[in-house]
Amino acid sequence: MARSRRTAGRPQGRHRTTTAVLITALALSGSLVTTPASAASHPGPRTAHAAAPAARSFRLADIPMKDGTVLKADVFTPAPGTPGADRHGRYPLVVQPASWGQNDLEYVAQGRQLAAEGYVAVTYTVRGFWGSGGQVDVAGAKDVGDVSGVIDWALAHTPADPQRIGMVGLSLGGGLTLMGAAFDPRVKAVAALSGWGDLVDSLYSGQTRHLQAAALLHAVQMPTGRPSPEFSRMLADLYGDRDIPQVVAWAHKRSPATYVDRINAHGTAVFMANAWGDSIFNPSQMTAFYQRLTVPKHLELRPGDHATQELTGLLGLHNATWTSARHWLDQHLKGGGTDGGSAGAVRLQVRRSGAEESYPDWRAVSSRTAHLRLGDPNVHGTGTLGTKAAGASGWNKGVAGGTDSGADGGIAVLSGALDQFTGLPPTVLVPLLSRRSAAVWQSEPDAAPQRIRGAVRLHTRITASAPQGTVFAYLYDVDALGVGKLISHAPQGWSGQTPGRAFPLDVSLFATAYDVPAGHRLALVLDTKDPLYGGRTPSGSSVSFGATAADPSQLTVPLR
Repeated sequence: MARSRRTAGRPQGRHRTTTAVLITALALSGSLVTTPASAASHPGPRTAHAAAPAARSFRLADIPMKDGTVLKADVFTPAPGTPGADRHGRYPLVVQPASWGQNDLEYVAQGRQLAAEGYVAVTYTVRGFWGSGGQVDVAGAKDVGDVSGVIDWALAHTPADPQRIGMVGLSLGGGLTLMGAAFDPRVKAVAALSGWGDLVDSLYSGQTRHLQAAALLHAVQMPTGRPSPEFSRMLADLYGDRDIPQVVAWAHKRSPATYVDRINAHGTAVFMANAWGDSIFNPSQMTAFYQRLTVPKHLELRPGDHATQELTGLLGLHNATWTSARHWLDQHLKGGGTDGGSAGAVRLQVRRSGAEESYPDWRAVSSRTAHLRLGDPNVHGTGTLGTKAAGASGWNKGVAGGTDSGADGGIAVLSGALDQFTGLPPTVLVPLLSRRSAAVWQSEPDAAPQRIRGAVRLHTRITASAPQGTVFAYLYDVDALGVGKLISHAPQGWSGQTPGRAFPLDVSLFATAYDVPAGHRLALVLDTKDPLYGGRTPSGSSVSFGATAADPSQLTVPLR
């Protein structure tokens, strides 16, 4: 992605963004747009007077913040006579922060669509990226203040209605829409697409560093942004596995979940959409955040990875997620909004079958629970998994710590995208997985389909030779040939344990909706190394899994 060298705060010309689809996915937004001719011919500073709103629906603007930072922006204004204006001629306002590593051209197609439907849309490049001034703040106090600053500017320079203000954002923009809802009570409705509710859980779920995700963020930021010293330090600490409590505190301040009481007090209507395989912002942190909201709310989850679900919408093509987001704005900024108890408050697209399902709340997604005991692994290293597992107590299965069994969570962004477009998640041959490095359990084939809905949970006992370590749990859908397709997975770390002494460990796998076909088995695989993450199990150490009569190992599976 070509760019010219720039310094903070200096207004710059527009740059053409013609990134290929793969690189776009890695850029965490899918911005495949080209610079309009009007932008390409406007190399200098942009002002609110670049074009008369009545004459055209698109113009460029430089928006100054209180600290002197200038943000680059696009402004889309409805043509005269477009329905949606109040008696003063004012239209509802939609503010769109660009996603990580992208600029204000990202939402050109959606901005034009919003203007055609009777909205003033202001899209801006978040501080620290491209031509906007300042340094990358990652939804910190400066970024949050910029949300209010852009709203102030739009109310002063466009025909925007101060009583009808909404936000839409993707990735970083999605997180900023939720932070905006928490800190600016003027925001009445938001649509957060592939965003986050809990940044701590996104970067460090299960006390485990999500290193591939962090590396992608770093790789995209390097050519497009200017990191603040604080962000650079936090990223280096995450990579180096040092000062983790400080990293957690930094991410906690940037988590909408930290301020959920403010959002509830403001009454902001919240729409969220994420992908089941999002390797940057896992779906479980979004479902947890959703359940804490008491405002009008709606959640959509579909197969895919980070921002892959929204990609076609950025090209101006029909896209179910963007259509739902605009419908949400129509409901809550133009009238006719529904409350959080509506029949379709949660909408899911099921992996493998592709079925669409609606529920009144996340708790209604599963209707029953299966409790499957882990049995004593046999001489071939495979244990039974079922309600009446043989040897369900008094067993131990040891593995070589810090070694990879062949099971893993895939490749960040790419694996979830493959699942979305081809129906092929990370796949293994279960019989060939190294029993030296992994413990494996399999169920009997089920005569009926198993409709998994929600977060599968594992309880087991660990005995390790080192005081710290990490277990990676994988649940597979296994056919008659032993081919296992990944249903879900999750890491879980521990520290401060006494070597050689058993302790309980609970792992909550990432939420999913997956239909296991009739005749297939479930397989649970546990190992201690995954390239997707930064685990803490020392190489050369030993880890064993076990069960006792008083404390059996068990897999809890939510079903429909």
